[in-house]
Amino acid sequence: MKDFVAIDVETANYERTSICSIGAVKVRDGQVVDTFYELVKPEPEYYVRRFTETIHGISMRDTENARTFDAVWRDLHPWLEGLPLVAHNKAFDEGCIRACHRVYRMDYPEYPFYCTYLMARRAIRKPAIGSYSLPVVCSYLGIEFSDHHQALPDAMGCAQICLALTN
Repeated sequence: MKDFVAIDVETANYERTSICSIGAVKVRDGQVVDTFYELVKPEPEYYVRRFTETIHGISMRDTENARTFDAVWRDLHPWLEGLPLVAHNKAFDEGCIRACHRVYRMDYPEYPFYCTYLMARRAIRKPAIGSYSLPVVCSYLGIEFSDHHQALPDAMGCAQICLALTN
């Protein structure tokens, strides 16, 4: 794949609708050409302490003036340009995006959606890698990666995995 958008979401709590940040990386002809990042006011609007303190560090203070998912997606959707979406563990990210579309009564376009987690499982034998988590796969493939569970760096890591495994 040479043209796609890698996407990642973080959530405020255990509800799939509680997206609190979105990161996306646009790839054209095998090159990163643009990025998108925005904090999002989650629905429902509460934070689980574990998520804030040990996963992504985003709190209610960070998103109290943020736009809701529907407003953010109205800007993001045209930016996607109809490209296929890619996520590391797409079941989570696509599930959250679909759930938010339902909560805000938005039509969900049937985006072609691919999963770098599954790509890595098919391409890399487990004894060689130990885990298929985003940081481990990036390290195994020699991809520079930091700030796990930050939406934009996670989307960038996902984009680089996709490029490494499909080209």
